[in-house]
Amino acid sequence: MTTLSQGPTAIEELGDWQRAVRDQFPIITGHPDLAYLDSAATAQKPQAVLDAVQTYLTTANANAGRGSYPWANRTTALVEQTRDRIRRFLDDPAPQRSAVHFTSGATEGLRTIARDWLPGLLTHGDEIVVPAADHQANIEPWQEAQQQLARQGVHVRVRPMPYQQASGDYDHTALARLAGPRTRLVAATHVHHVYGGNMNIHRIREAVGPDAVICLDAAQSVGHLPVSVADLDVDFGVFSGHKAMALPGTGAVWARQARGPAFTPGGWSGTPNTVGIVSLAAALDWLDGVGTDRIERWTVALASRLTDGLRRLDSYEVLGCQTSLAVDSPVQRRQGIVTFRHRDIGSGDLGFILFSHGFMVRCDHHCQGAGGEDGESVRVSLHVYNTVAEIDRLLAVLATLG
Repeated sequence: MTTLSQGPTAIEELGDWQRAVRDQFPIITGHPDLAYLDSAATAQKPQAVLDAVQTYLTTANANAGRGSYPWANRTTALVEQTRDRIRRFLDDPAPQRSAVHFTSGATEGLRTIARDWLPGLLTHGDEIVVPAADHQANIEPWQEAQQQLARQGVHVRVRPMPYQQASGDYDHTALARLAGPRTRLVAATHVHHVYGGNMNIHRIREAVGPDAVICLDAAQSVGHLPVSVADLDVDFGVFSGHKAMALPGTGAVWARQARGPAFTPGGWSGTPNTVGIVSLAAALDWLDGVGTDRIERWTVALASRLTDGLRRLDSYEVLGCQTSLAVDSPVQRRQGIVTFRHRDIGSGDLGFILFSHGFMVRCDHHCQGAGGEDGESVRVSLHVYNTVAEIDRLLAVLATLG
């Protein structure tokens, strides 16, 4: 649990480290007058990832699993090694049994589970729990699966995940009351893409019991903080490479293979995104090298600085848990994502104003499901390349708007 009292300490302790890490991002250092504050949409890429892609494309580019010459063999080996790399990065408790499937991103990964795996788990009268206030990518695939099964005469019930209204966290006590013997799957999100809250996934297993499958959308946590599927006791972990500093168009599904049928994506897989997979392996190596624990400390400290500053500006409303805004807050702070709105200026207009001052933020409804629809807002999402000076300059600009 991270409180504000740790924020200044993290900034002081990690300042030199952060400056050295920031220098490894050519797009950031090449635009010193711009502040990129949209890492929840996609993260920028360090030089090590760019170099790995360039090296692969100029020395060994070939298809995987479809040739016996050296370049093809090397590519095939790189793909399989990246599966093992993902297992290690996620702290896989039983890598000899688990499966890793590459996708174009988290959305396709979740849809693949819902389309190809979930129907084999469910029978008439079963229930699944879906987080209706989270990202649409973790809502719609499960609803589509329900409709697909209904056309086959198998009727399952979709139950909305209960939330604590004040904090935005899942209501694990209410979930325990909701779950029963017919609860077969719980879909959950590790870090909320709008409110920035860590959703305390480790409490879900206790709430739903030992048999229910837990599918984790880790799009906003992988690459931003340490992720251990062993500690969280989940059955699926799904994430996008581009939010973890790899190239767009790649992602992964990790499957524990301990509850329910074995996860085997349907159909012919075709040519994998070999360049994206190479970039993903390089990104995970880089993240381990700099330390996701330090990345988390830095971004949480910056988010704390921003939320505390916004709290002192009467014209702004910060969405999500209000308790976490207090200077002496005992609750967990936001994981590098802060979403807010001005009480008089529309979020779209505010976004244009901020860009005129060099800030790149997201201004819309952020693909949030109808269960948590708060309307349009401004989202600031941080990563290791962001600085204290950027946060202070952002607050100064916001203060001038009344």
